[in-house]
Amino acid sequence: MTGADRTRAVYRDAGFTGGYTMGERPAVLVVDFCRGFTDSAFPLGSDCAAEVERTRGVLDAARTRGVPVIFTTLTYDEGARATTTWVRKVPSLAGLAPGSPWVEIDLRLGRLSSEPVIAKTGPSAFAGTSVAAMLVAARVDTVLVCGATTSGCVRASVVDSVQAGFPTFVVTDCCADRAAGPHEANLFDMTAKYADPCTAEEVVRHLAGPARTVTG
Repeated sequence: MTGADRTRAVYRDAGFTGGYTMGERPAVLVVDFCRGFTDSAFPLGSDCAAEVERTRGVLDAARTRGVPVIFTTLTYDEGARATTTWVRKVPSLAGLAPGSPWVEIDLRLGRLSSEPVIAKTGPSAFAGTSVAAMLVAARVDTVLVCGATTSGCVRASVVDSVQAGFPTFVVTDCCADRAAGPHEANLFDMTAKYADPCTAEEVVRHLAGPARTVTG
């Protein structure tokens, strides 16, 4: 038995054996695919062109079906830079200033003007934001999470999504991190404990099926 097999057995024996069914009213939550994370010219960025491209395919399918899409970005004005504890731990976050190109959603995702961008100062898309209220208002029954980074803001958002009561799926090949080890370890742990895994292809196929999603 390999080390990975032993780890899976430990989780299985602990009772991590359940799962979700993808619902009729999904929403796509794109966590921090802003240029500060998708452009390696910024200290926090990395090359995630493949993940961005696959996310664009998911978003195009969602837009065709009228599925809600919500983006988040990290941004720190002078006050936030002075008072946000996380900036003391990760000083490069201070470069994500309002109005800078680094806080803009990656243009390759083709964001529509009707798709909200929620600015945040912490890892989770839910903490201190209106994301949960927006999902409830749209009567969402499934949250599909893409974005960066897998080990940081994606993970935090997934945990809070489940705590807010939403069956949550991680679109595994639409999540990016700056190092393979944290990416793989957190995908394993997230999808064992909190969310179900799916791929971009599976999401697109689901959205292309018989009409399920109704807006409004």
